[in-house]
Amino acid sequence: MKFRRNIYTWLGGGYKVTKLLIKLFIRNSEGVDDPSVRTRYGILSGAVGIFINILLCTAKLFVGSFSNSIAITADAVNNLSDAGSSVVNLVGFRLAGKSADDEHPFGHGRIEYICSLVVSFLVLLMGVELVKSSVDRIINPKATVFSYYFAAILIMSILGKLWMAYFNASISKRIKSPATGAIVADSLGDTAATLVTLISLFFSKFTAIPLDGYMGVAVAAFVFVAGIRILKETIGPLLGESADVEFADKIENMVLSYAGVVGVHDLIVHNYGPGRNFGSAHVEVPSDADILESHDMIDLIERNIKAEFGLDMVIHLDPIVVNDERINKLREQTTDIVKSIDDKLSIHDFRVVEGPTHTNLIFDLVVPHHFSAGKSELIRMVDRKLSEIDERYFAVITVERSFVGRNE
Repeated sequence: MKFRRNIYTWLGGGYKVTKLLIKLFIRNSEGVDDPSVRTRYGILSGAVGIFINILLCTAKLFVGSFSNSIAITADAVNNLSDAGSSVVNLVGFRLAGKSADDEHPFGHGRIEYICSLVVSFLVLLMGVELVKSSVDRIINPKATVFSYYFAAILIMSILGKLWMAYFNASISKRIKSPATGAIVADSLGDTAATLVTLISLFFSKFTAIPLDGYMGVAVAAFVFVAGIRILKETIGPLLGESADVEFADKIENMVLSYAGVVGVHDLIVHNYGPGRNFGSAHVEVPSDADILESHDMIDLIERNIKAEFGLDMVIHLDPIVVNDERINKLREQTTDIVKSIDDKLSIHDFRVVEGPTHTNLIFDLVVPHHFSAGKSELIRMVDRKLSEIDERYFAVITVERSFVGRNE
């Protein structure tokens, strides 16, 4: 019971310290959409990381030197690299907070992703060095010295890293930053690594096996896992990811809620850093609607999307025929045909051009990225099925991919 009360006391203290730091150093802490507020959060995260990691590094170097433990020394060097990562993040947030300019009209927000990438490489490099030193200790074993004083320092280190994970998770939740999210993953990996090191130090009392070296390799494994996780989470936004399905559905449903909208397609969302999203879409309206009214509606939709989702939106207006029974029937038949091939296929911008000898059915066909058939084969399949309805029907198809992940 006493141990449980101590844990609750520590957790409560960590929460209070986090709230206090945010209150002291972040003005208007709730205004996370303000780039200057995001920058202050990032600088606070970096400064705290530098201070805590240098403190832990110094303590572990002391313990590692006197206990003759390569695992503890490796863990200390790992904390030093974490301090360097915090410096990178601090500088990154400063640069990411710069306003847009002529050379970078979308701002500098992606610097956060670049900083996370740098952190991942530093972590992986440290993992390599830890493996080398640990293998050397296995080959050339040395006795380690156990002390409850040393163990207490490592336990304090674990608690410190757990608080850092909580602190940065709180910031990451507020500002949705990949950089602070990377620190959370790294801190949890460090916690596991220090725990393994503590176990190694304790069992060194009972065995002559070079457990220290093996545990050093285990520490390196935790470091590698953290580095690879950060790398994977960072490369995606830098390469360009599909729009989140839930977010895309919200945008499309909002657009379709307007009375003058018939359909929406070709939604693209570009991420230029956390809180810096730009989008575009094509919106179908009746071809016989008043063009000025439709344009006014599109302007209203763009403004409302910006207000609701913080997304700078550009919408292209596509007029389509909706009050012609024959065209509507052909559109339904064509939709049924493509759905019979694959239910994730869809069409838009459907038009009909009549001629004396044949009728062109012109439309765009959206294909999922995993679709096995080639573009030419797919066009032949659709064209053949349409000609079975009427041999005068010719399909004029533009095949395109979706920029939303729902078709995966």
